[in-house]
Parts: sequence; C-alpha cells; structure tokens
Amino acid sequence: MRLLRRFGPLLGLFLLSAALAAASPHFLTWDNILNIFRQSAVNGLLALGQLLVILTAGIDLSVGSILGLSSVVFAMTVKSGAPVAVAYAAALACGLALGLANGLLLTGLKLPHPFIATLGMLNVARGAAMLLSGGFPIPDLPPSARLAGAGFAPILILLAAFGLVSLLLRHTVFGRDVYAIGGNPEASRLAGIPVKARLNAVYGISGLLAGLASVLLAGRMNAGFPLAGVGAELDSIAAVIIGGASFFGGVGAVSGTLIGALIIAVLRNGLNLLNVSSHWQMIVIGSVIIWAVWVDVLRRRGRQ
Repeated sequence: MRLLRRFGPLLGLFLLSAALAAASPHFLTWDNILNIFRQSAVNGLLALGQLLVILTAGIDLSVGSILGLSSVVFAMTVKSGAPVAVAYAAALACGLALGLANGLLLTGLKLPHPFIATLGMLNVARGAAMLLSGGFPIPDLPPSARLAGAGFAPILILLAAFGLVSLLLRHTVFGRDVYAIGGNPEASRLAGIPVKARLNAVYGISGLLAGLASVLLAGRMNAGFPLAGVGAELDSIAAVIIGGASFFGGVGAVSGTLIGALIIAVLRNGLNLLNVSSHWQMIVIGSVIIWAVWVDVLRRRGRQ
C-alpha cells in the first residue's frame, strides 16, 4: 500500500500516456507534449493551492472564480495604461485578498465548514468579474502582458511554485503545522499551534496562486475572461486527490499533486485528440474524482 500510494499516480500517468499514444499518432509529437505542459500550468497552480487547503482537511471551491476575476483585473489594469508590472501586482493582490477573505470567513465568522465560505466566495468573485467586465472578454493585451503565458514561461513558473511550496511544507515549521492541523485540529490547538493564523495563511496562498494562474491564462489567451476558470475547482481537486492526498487532511505531497495535474492535462488533451465531446469529458473527469475519493476512503480504512 505504501508503494501504491507513492508510485501509483506516476504509474497511472505512464499507463494513460501509453494508451493515448497508441490511440492517436499526434499524442507524442513535440508540439503536443509542450502544449500539455502549458495546459497543466494553470491547473497545476490551482491544484498547488488546493493541496495546502486539503492538507488542513478543508476545501476551496472559489479558486476558479478567483482566477476569472483576477484575469479581468489584470486585463483592465493593462488596458488602463498602467505599467505591466502594476497589472501583475494587481492580479496577485486580487487573488491574495480573496483568499484571505475565505480564511477570515472561516476563522473570524466561524462558518461551520470551508465548503460554505468558499462556495459563497465562488459566487461573489464570479459576479464581480461579470460586473467589472460587463460580461465580455477584455482582449488585445500588449506583448509584454502576454510573456507569462508564452513559450516555456508557464512551465518554469509552475516548477518554481512547486519547488517553493515543497520547501515550505517539508522544511519549515509552517509546513509541519499544516500537516498537524489536518491530522487533528483540536490537538494542534492544544499543542500551541496558531490554527487560525495558519488557516488564514493557507487560504491566502491558495488565492495568491489562483491570481498567478490568471496571469498565465490571460497571457496565453491574450484576454481577460470573466468566465475563465468555470469548473476549474473540480480539476484542481481531482489533481490533488489523484496525486495521493487525502480528503480527510494531513496526507499529501507536492510531487503527487504535480503528477495529478499532469494526469488531468493528459486526459483532457487525449480526449480532444480523439474528438471526444466536451460533455463526455465532464463525465470522465467527474468519474475520475469519484474513483479517486473512493480510493482515498479505502486507504483511510486500511490505515485504521
């Protein structure tokens, strides 16, 4: 079981890739492989923030909407004539602020479950994106605003983010506290861990990474989209759970989440190459989430 938890996601990625390579001659081309890594960058960043939240036995349903609103803020700031650096900072600040708001709703207002707080923020952020943009995309960004989404930049940004969060979780007191809170929040509080502060930070980082993902997406699509990220929360949750994290908290690794994000990207890419309807893709992704959670339940029973 330990070997399966550690290497199962990687084995699944190889088997899925082999099956799609056999089904489509276009799958293993260099352009398609590069496209898969670029596509995985946005979901990978969202999944990275989602991992931190799930490690605390929480969930963040608002990451897709935060992505959409941050992309609108980024595009509007650029189109206003402000320097591109200011636009990048505005998108990141938007994501961070909304993420911290999620944490404060949970720890300050003491809402009974993060599902409620982040579900409310999902609608708030999406509505704000529609109001700011009038419901229309904001296109034609200058070349300097598209750099983060072009070439190898999204891949490098994704790897850098994963490296930093890996160091944070494995080699800092903050990381140990996050795992402890997911294992037993009450025991963590009694042990002197600042549970509320850690939860606020975790949701803030999740929002910040969603803001960073919005910059990559806007650069790749050459526009800010108010409807960007619809359903992205499901892909991010799927990547985390497929990567071996537990919905019950306290179990999960950055490397597994990266592999989970690649599995989702490979799956979507392969289904597109095979001309599978987007409706069937939704069914497949939903089935994968159910399967991953079921495996997580079996693992938990085995540990008990």
